[in-house]
Amino acid sequence: MNRKIQSALISVFYKDGLEPVVRKLHELGVTIYSTGGTQSFIEQLGLPCIAVESVTGYPSILGGRVKTLHPGVFGGILARRDLPEDQAQAQQYNIPMMDLVIVDLYPFEETVKQTTDDKVIIEKIDIGGVSLIRAAGKNHKDVCIVSSRNQYEHLLQLLEKDNGNTTLDERRALAAAAFAECAHYDVAISDYFNSTGASAHFQLSHANKQSLRYGENPHQQAAFYGDLDSLFEKLNGKELSYNNLVDVDAACQIVSEFSNPVFAIIKHTNVCGIAERNTVAEAWVAALAGDPESAFGGVLVTNQTINAEVAAKINELFFEILIAPAYDADALAILKGKKNRILLQQKKAFYPVKEYKRILNGVLVQDADTTNFTEWTEAGARNCSANEKADLLFANIVCKHLKSNAITIVKDRQLIGKGCGQTSRIDALRHALDKAKQSGFSTTGAVLASDAFFPFDDCVRMAHEAGITAAIQPGGSVRDADSIAYTKANDMAMVMTQLRHFKH
Repeated sequence: MNRKIQSALISVFYKDGLEPVVRKLHELGVTIYSTGGTQSFIEQLGLPCIAVESVTGYPSILGGRVKTLHPGVFGGILARRDLPEDQAQAQQYNIPMMDLVIVDLYPFEETVKQTTDDKVIIEKIDIGGVSLIRAAGKNHKDVCIVSSRNQYEHLLQLLEKDNGNTTLDERRALAAAAFAECAHYDVAISDYFNSTGASAHFQLSHANKQSLRYGENPHQQAAFYGDLDSLFEKLNGKELSYNNLVDVDAACQIVSEFSNPVFAIIKHTNVCGIAERNTVAEAWVAALAGDPESAFGGVLVTNQTINAEVAAKINELFFEILIAPAYDADALAILKGKKNRILLQQKKAFYPVKEYKRILNGVLVQDADTTNFTEWTEAGARNCSANEKADLLFANIVCKHLKSNAITIVKDRQLIGKGCGQTSRIDALRHALDKAKQSGFSTTGAVLASDAFFPFDDCVRMAHEAGITAAIQPGGSVRDADSIAYTKANDMAMVMTQLRHFKH
């Protein structure tokens, strides 16, 4: 069912991009109603518009809190054009029909980001705008609703296509977008008032949909919702894929844990190489040495500026993505040699506050794992040496970022072996030792970290036999005494943190 736009109500916070729309409406002979700053904007263009106050009989009151909340306005939006009773009442009360509503919402989210002043934030909760959008969306059979400046270009196309006539499908699509806009807005307000998690409802809304080529596999459709531009500047390469984004998230989380120069290599969200050194070039060489085979096609991340020296070394390896806080110009010249290679400049550190997972017919929500240990109890034969303690701290952080069951073997702040995603802890240790041997490392003098307690003393036995001198684990097993007794009998240091780091 086609409807011709003969009248429009325009009241927007953002005026950029509005002028071509207003001029086109005027060209089509559309009667324009407006209020406040939008009215002044239209009049400054030299175009006629009717003040909403002339319809309502009331000026804007309460400091602008009430402008359009009136039957004279809402009647013209909600009146059903094909229902004689509605039209009769509109005529009785001299209510003009509104065929097009262009309304956006106060910038609530932007205000929350800019200030903590509750009074200022509260004033940016839009009342009239949401009501107008919902009214026009409800009556989309007769009314067009444009709820965002991002739709102005689309609206212009509709106006030019058929001289202001719109189809029901077009109006319904605009209504769907409008209700989504309101829902996102309401979630942002609810989040502000329920920052402590007191709400009984799970609500999450992200704008800026980015369609992806596919999901984890080519037969799965996928999209990303969020603002990547606030975190990264893409300096080179193709668009990020679903799997790229998952690995980039893992990379950003682990690198945020370190302040000294560190380089990490990520594959399928797990760390396959990571090292801390005095320079970024040294950190790269050590990280790659940790598992050069797995590094092929990985995601690389560092907390240091990429210079020409390290760029030349990295350039020898095929990799998908490199993430760094800065790049020297000569380094970029080297790395941009491959057009599909993705280079991301990270603008700020990232670590999540909450984590979400779809489970069965619901959602699991938990705090992010932001703590590394709560206690440091020396439970072995002796206290750790200074070097062992530094390695144990490093190993514990890396282990936290591996899929459970997880074991890391570290020597001189370099990951030399790891086992992750195993169904038993002893298998994770076997795998870690095998990886160290495969990469040519001696585990003599190395340390070990476990994401959860040792259920038996088999792990400390195997570690000791491999020359490992110290271990860090949460403790809490009913058989902790067995592991403690073994370490004490074999001059091993063992730290218990009372903090588990399962990751599934």
